Amino acid sequence: MLGSMDAWRQHGYGVRLDWGLAGATAIADQVDVAVVVDVLSFTTTLSVALDAGVAVLPYRWRDSRGVKFAREHDAVLAVGRSQAGPGEISLSPTTLRGSRQLPDRIVLPSPNGSTIAQHLAATSSTCLGASLRNAQAVAAWIAAHHDPADSTVTVVASGEHWAGGGLRPAVEDLWGAGAVIDHLEQAGWSTPSPEAAAARAAWRGAVDDDALGNLLSCASGRELTQGGYREDVVIAAEVGSSRSVPILRGKTFVNGA
Repeated sequence: MLGSMDAWRQHGYGVRLDWGLAGATAIADQVDVAVVVDVLSFTTTLSVALDAGVAVLPYRWRDSRGVKFAREHDAVLAVGRSQAGPGEISLSPTTLRGSRQLPDRIVLPSPNGSTIAQHLAATSSTCLGASLRNAQAVAAWIAAHHDPADSTVTVVASGEHWAGGGLRPAVEDLWGAGAVIDHLEQAGWSTPSPEAAAARAAWRGAVDDDALGNLLSCASGRELTQGGYREDVVIAAEVGSSRSVPILRGKTFVNGA
C-alpha cells in the first residue's frame, strides 16, 4: 500500500481516532492519553463495575489462561455471556447489577476492548476506558490533568469482528468515541483530526436524535436484543450517568475520579 505510517498516525492533531487493535498499534504510541471505547459491552460493563467499587483486569482469554490469570491476581474470572448463571458475572453489565455480592476484582475477557486496553497500557502514558455512560467524566479527567496546548489524545473505537476474524467497524463505538471527542472539544481540544471530527459529528447526530433508539436499532444492538440481552443495550444508553474514570494502573482498571 502506498503511503507513510507517519501519515496514518495523524501527527499534528491534538485528538486522533482509529479502529481496532491495528489502529491502536498505528496511532497510540507516543501519545499522552489513549482512550479505548467498546460500548457494547466492555467499557460499559467496566463503568458499571467501577461505579459499584469493583476493580477490573482486562484480559483477552477466557480459557485456562484466563483462569490462571484470575487466580494469580486474586480476582473472579467473568464467564461467557450466555453461560452466566444466577449470581455469576459476565461481559453483560446486567449481571453486575443483578449480583447481590460483588467481588473486589474481576477479570473481564473481551476480544475487542479488553484486548486493546492491554495493548494500549504498553504503548501510551495513560490508558482510559470510555462508554456513553462516562464519556463526559473521562473527558473532564483528561482536561484536569493535561493541557490541550501540548498534549495528544488518541481515541480507539474497538469495533467488532466478522466470523472470519476481520474488523467490523461498529457504529456504537463511533458514537462513543465521538462523545469523548465532543466533550474534549468543549474542554479546549480544538484540533481534532478529520477522523476524530467525523466521529464527533456522528455522535452529535445520534444524541440530537435518540441515543437509546439508535443503539437498539444498530446491528450490534439488534444482535444483543435478539439474543435476549436488551437490558445491556439500555444500560449502554445511560448517557452521562457515570462519573467513574477507568484508568489502567498496571494490569488493573481503577477509578481515577
